[in-house]
Amino acid sequence: MTQHKHESHPQIHARLKRAHGHLARVISMLEDQEPCTDIAQQLFAVEKAITNAKRALIHDHIDRCLSPTTATKDPDVEDFKTITKYL
Repeated sequence: MTQHKHESHPQIHARLKRAHGHLARVISMLEDQEPCTDIAQQLFAVEKAITNAKRALIHDHIDRCLSPTTATKDPDVEDFKTITKYL
């Protein structure tokens, strides 16, 4: 598989670091037996951060690796099918 430079990866990394921080907070909140509503709010933040990171990664892959204008050859339809199942 050809390696491509993904300019979005630093931003995706930052999103995942934020999700990691939220998840660490959730674990701490559970240990401290904080209110379920507060824990659910933090879990929602984790979920949104991961979802947004995943979406950015997939869109970047489609734009940079599968676009007919940027691909060195015809777009890989099977790769497209594979990655879109994760949306």
